[in-house]
Amino acid sequence: MEQCILALDQGTTSSRAILFNKNGEIKAVAQKEFEQIFPKPGWVEHNPMEIWSSQASVAAEVVTKLGINGKFIAGIGITNQRETTIIWDKETGEPIYNAIVWQDRRTSGFCDELKEKGLAEKIQEKTGLVIDAYFSGTKIKWILDHVEGAREKAAAGKLAFGTVDSWLLWKLTNGKKHITDVTNASRTLIFNIHTLEWDDELLEILDIPKAILPEVKSCSEVYGETGTTIFASKIPIAGIAGDQHAALFGQMCTDPGMVKNTYGTGCFIVANTGKKPVKSENNLLTTIAWKIGDETTYALEGSIFIGGAVVQWLRDGLDFFKHSSEVEALARSVEDNGGVYLVPAFTGLGAPYWDQYARGVIVGITRGTTKGHIARAALEAITYQSKDVVEAMITDAGVQLKELRVDGGASANDFLMQFQADIMGINVIRPNVLETTALGAAYLAGLAVGFWGNLEELKKQWQQDKKFSPSLPSEEVNHNYSQWKRAVDRSKNWLID
Repeated sequence: MEQCILALDQGTTSSRAILFNKNGEIKAVAQKEFEQIFPKPGWVEHNPMEIWSSQASVAAEVVTKLGINGKFIAGIGITNQRETTIIWDKETGEPIYNAIVWQDRRTSGFCDELKEKGLAEKIQEKTGLVIDAYFSGTKIKWILDHVEGAREKAAAGKLAFGTVDSWLLWKLTNGKKHITDVTNASRTLIFNIHTLEWDDELLEILDIPKAILPEVKSCSEVYGETGTTIFASKIPIAGIAGDQHAALFGQMCTDPGMVKNTYGTGCFIVANTGKKPVKSENNLLTTIAWKIGDETTYALEGSIFIGGAVVQWLRDGLDFFKHSSEVEALARSVEDNGGVYLVPAFTGLGAPYWDQYARGVIVGITRGTTKGHIARAALEAITYQSKDVVEAMITDAGVQLKELRVDGGASANDFLMQFQADIMGINVIRPNVLETTALGAAYLAGLAVGFWGNLEELKKQWQQDKKFSPSLPSEEVNHNYSQWKRAVDRSKNWLID
C-alpha cells in the first residue's frame, strides 16, 4: 500500500478529508456538512465542537475507505475557513462561545467607530487589511466583552483564541499545541505582515490580551503529532494555510503575477505579488500568500462575500430547483439575461467596494422576466464581481493578466467559466484536480516531511483540464459591464436612511 498525505479541509458549510498520493492524485474523499446558526439578522455562528466532531469523523472515514491505518499517512495538512473566531478554556478545552463566522456582521458598528477615529490608514499599513467586521479582531473583542467572566479569565491566561486551524491543531494534539500559521494570522487585524508578529499597538486598540494568542509559525513545518484518539499511530501535522492561500499554492501560482479564483460560498481572487507586500490603492487586501522556511511570499486578494451562495439562495430561498447543479441548464434556457442584473449583496459588498451597508438588488425586471433570466443574472453576477476585483488588481500591481486559474465547486460549471472568460477577455484555465485547496495543504505538509522533494516536482503535477477562451464581442462586454456597474450603484448604502 502506497503512502499518502491527509488534507483536512475545514470549510464554511462542511468538513472534508482527502487523501493524496505521491502523484497528487485523490485516493479517497469524505465530507460532512454541519449546522449554520443564525441567532439574529446578520449574525452567523458555528458550534466549535461540531466543527471538530465533523472533521474528526471524516478523517477517520477517509482512512477506513482506503483500507489503511495511520502508518500509511506520511503527514497531515490543515486548511480552513479563515477569520472565523473561536475562544476556548485552556483547562477544559471547552469553547466559551460559538465560533463567530467570517460572514458575521455584528461588529459593523464598532468598525465604524475605528474608522471615525482615523485608524484605517494605520491598520492597513500594518496588516494590509481594511477595517471590516469580516476579520477576526473585532470578533475576539466582542466575545471577550459579551461572555461573562471572559475578560478576567483572558487576563489570567486561562483562555485561548484561535482561528479554525488553531482549534483543530489543539484538538488533534490533545491540547498540547496552541499554534497558527502566518496566513491565518494575517487575517486577524492584529498581525503585522511586515514584522510577522502580533502587533502590540493593534492589540491595545482592540483591547485584546496577548496571553490568549497562539504562537505563529510558517506554513510548512512539523507543528506536532496527533494524539491517538482518531489514528492508532502518531502522525506529524506539518502544513497549515488558510483556504485561499492553500488554493493559490495548490494551483502552483508560484510566480509573481499568477492569479487564481476559487468559486466557493464566496469568491476569492488571489494574485501572487512575490517577496514584497504591494499596498493596494483600490480596496484590495495585502496578505501573506505563504511562508516556507525563511521565505515569505505576499499576495493581493479580493474577497467576494457571495459567490456560489447565490445559487444556494435560488435553491433554498426561492425554490427555483432542487439541486444546485440544475442552475446551469436553467441559465442556458434563455439567450441572454433579458436586461436583468442581480447584485447579491446579501451581507454587504466585499472587494473592491467594502460597503457593509449594501444589500441585494435585482434590476431590469419586466413582465417577460422568467426564472431563467434571474438564474442567468445570478451566475453572471459571480463573474462581474470577479472582474471588479481583477480590474483593481491590474491597477494595483501594474501587471496585465494572461490567464486566470480557477477552482472550487462552481468552476465545474462550463457556462459560468465561459462567461468569465468572455467578460474578462482572458483565458480561464481549469485544472484536472479541482480540490486545489486541499491539495495545497497536502503539498505544504508533504514538503515539510520530505514526501515531495521541492517545488519543481510539484509544478510538474499541475495539469490543465479545460481552457475557456473569450468569444463575446467587446462592445457587448462593455455594455453588459457598464450595466452591472449601474446595478451595483443601486445596491450601495441601502441600510442608511
